[in-house]
Amino acid sequence: MRALVCGAGAVGARAARYLVADAGTEQVLVHDTDRKRQAAVVASLGDRATGLDQPDPTTADVVVLASPAARHAAVARAAVRAGRHVVSVADSVGAVEDLLDLHAEAHERGVVVAVGAGFGPGLSCVLACHAAAELDTVEEIHIAHHGTGGPACARQHHSALRGVGLDWRDHAWRRRPPGSGRELCFFPDPIGGFDCYRAALPDALLLVPSFPGVSRVTARLAATRRDRFTAGLPMLRPPHVEGRIGGLRVEVRGRRGRSYDTVVLGAVDRPAVAAGTVAALTARWVADGRADATGAAGLATLVEPLPFLHELARAGVRAAVFEGN
Repeated sequence: MRALVCGAGAVGARAARYLVADAGTEQVLVHDTDRKRQAAVVASLGDRATGLDQPDPTTADVVVLASPAARHAAVARAAVRAGRHVVSVADSVGAVEDLLDLHAEAHERGVVVAVGAGFGPGLSCVLACHAAAELDTVEEIHIAHHGTGGPACARQHHSALRGVGLDWRDHAWRRRPPGSGRELCFFPDPIGGFDCYRAALPDALLLVPSFPGVSRVTARLAATRRDRFTAGLPMLRPPHVEGRIGGLRVEVRGRRGRSYDTVVLGAVDRPAVAAGTVAALTARWVADGRADATGAAGLATLVEPLPFLHELARAGVRAAVFEGN
């Protein structure tokens, strides 16, 4: 397999490192608009890594998009037209909508566009699918995110807090005011409880198609009072090069037999590390022909959750059953 990684930041560098370490990878091509960063990442990866001046999808079997989300649609469209698989870590509503619009063409060409294949969304979608397997019917899915990855992720987090939330309720889309719906969510230790709010998050766009009968899907973002009050302003200080510890909480409600039950799963890791690992594993998964469908979709549609989670665990990204509140 030849893989092209577009974006050599915190997430892209992790994805490229995972792919280079995979014995099945023949070559990893790396492109970044920051040439110094690109050269540094390529040098750190060894002989099987090569830098590219332009992101040419025809040079690879699968394209991993880990650059800022605004650039994903154009490269993904070119990749699909060239008959190449695409894995995107996009986590903005607009970018996810643009990528999902490629479904018909990607399906016709027999290629996969894995959308939102990072930490959240991404691992969160796999956890939702895994939790749903314990229930007979799924009625509600609620996702909560904590933390950010690299600088691009931090800027998207900042932007999402001032964007309109998108909920699925009673089988229809509902637009919610940003910062509304305050809810205390408990993440795995050492994070613990955090107030979470509605924000411009794409999770429902990816989960609703995977669960046709679901009546409610929501997503919230952990935020401090300062985060909320400064969401409408430029970022007051530069984001960290690689984010601190982050977490996911995935709550799935439905019927098990005659009773109504709830399954809660979680994960805690540095978001950039986890997102890069999920993206790289997804690239390997689709290149090997293991995807459950073609076209553009989220990971809840594309991967079998338990084997995928087992492979993630071997790479150091682990999920846990949550037994708290």
